[in-house]
Amino acid sequence: MKLSLQDIPRVKEISKEDFLKDYFIPQRPVVFEDLSADWPATKKWNLDYFQEKAGDIVVPLYDSKPATGKKKSHGPAMKIKMREYIEILKAGPTDLRMFFFNLLQNVPELLNDFKYPDLGVKFFKKLPVLFVGGEGGKVVMHYDMDLANNFHFNFVGEKRVILFPPEETKFLYKVPYSIVSMEIIDMDNPDFNTYPALAKAKGFEVRLKHGEALFIPSKWWHFIKYESPCLSLTLRSLPISAKKILEVLNNVILVRNFDNLMRRLKGQRWIDYKNECAIKNTHKNARIE
Repeated sequence: MKLSLQDIPRVKEISKEDFLKDYFIPQRPVVFEDLSADWPATKKWNLDYFQEKAGDIVVPLYDSKPATGKKKSHGPAMKIKMREYIEILKAGPTDLRMFFFNLLQNVPELLNDFKYPDLGVKFFKKLPVLFVGGEGGKVVMHYDMDLANNFHFNFVGEKRVILFPPEETKFLYKVPYSIVSMEIIDMDNPDFNTYPALAKAKGFEVRLKHGEALFIPSKWWHFIKYESPCLSLTLRSLPISAKKILEVLNNVILVRNFDNLMRRLKGQRWIDYKNECAIKNTHKNARIE
């Protein structure tokens, strides 16, 4: 048995009017095949280029191990220079990932290698962020805490991306007081006997290659597997509706801080409790006995 997934629509050229009408306003994902075709980044960005331009910058790296005990949910596994990290990527499979590397703060000269596309969308230009991962690395199923609309440009390698719309949340074993699915679930090869509700979820997938970009709508769940070492850039458009802004504030100020407080107070008992609730709530909502 496999997840119920359909291919994400693809476009070669699209006007901003059609993008807004067909994808942005109705909040549907789409793959742009040539949106960055004329960017210097599409030709220049590779692992060697970043070793040269940002090799001395110390970057936090994250692995696939779930946080346990009293650890914060988003703590790095280590910090090393980017030059050393890229050597690890070149050496073979690794689950070490670098995410949310802010180009504006760290390597501002690289801002000249790309431009914000004219899609009728207001981008948050203070946060162009880089995501890098090694072959075999996986990112747990989650949605973004700030509920941004993401435009994810891939420049190195190939990655598999699985998306689920917000209305499928009831089948995805969402962990209470968080924006993630249960970290033990491998969406690349899910155990349907243990997590049967996943069989009811309807989603989308794509294998994103060099030069392609993916629009991930606000609050859409996404899981990523690095089929090879990958380097990608995400440009973000923040929510403007009052309802979503309030939800973002709740996520950032209340939910995250409460969760970290409970981790410090109760440690692993809190994590186990949340996972038990995730299973119980999902099976109840999915009507699984």
